Amino acid sequence: MKQFIIILSLIYIGFAWGGVSPGEKAPNIKSVDQTGSKFNLNDYKGKYVILEWYNHGCPFVRKHYDSKNMQTIQALYKDNKEVVWVTIVSSAPGKQGHIGTDKEALKQMIKEGSKADFLLRDVDGGIGKTYGAKTTPHIYIIDHNQIVQYEGAIDSINSTNSADIKEAKNYITSAMSKIMLGNKPSPQKTKPYGCSVKY
Repeated sequence: MKQFIIILSLIYIGFAWGGVSPGEKAPNIKSVDQTGSKFNLNDYKGKYVILEWYNHGCPFVRKHYDSKNMQTIQALYKDNKEVVWVTIVSSAPGKQGHIGTDKEALKQMIKEGSKADFLLRDVDGGIGKTYGAKTTPHIYIIDHNQIVQYEGAIDSINSTNSADIKEAKNYITSAMSKIMLGNKPSPQKTKPYGCSVKY
């Protein structure tokens, strides 16, 4: 009986958390951005969308922001009208990385020198759990038909050492170069690394 209850609990958690894999349609995202304006992912059909899970207190995130690696990648697509970069904070109130207001979100973007188009506060964790975001950073790339084409790590070296960045394969730029030509990236799925998302 106890084993049966455990199995049911695991099934429930799986349904509650969801998760999206490459080849599947991206669930819609409705939220409010750093300016207080409404954000709806469906409005960006026809564009390529990069989702980046973020926690400003996470040492793995700090690796990529303090070295300016993340901002450099963001800047590659900043002037491309076909690409939208969305940073998402799923940290709950009282947890590491939580951002309490839209004004604080904008302030944090400016502090980081972020080149993202939007920062969304996923306070109840609904967006993150729907997508199955596990770490910060965790990357999803969505094509112009709103199909997820890449999911996983930012690059190939799991560490907090910024010196490793130049030796790592950048999965974002690699995937985008293929996706924007209508091809499937290789790999399409990798194991994300970083801090656990603080739901």
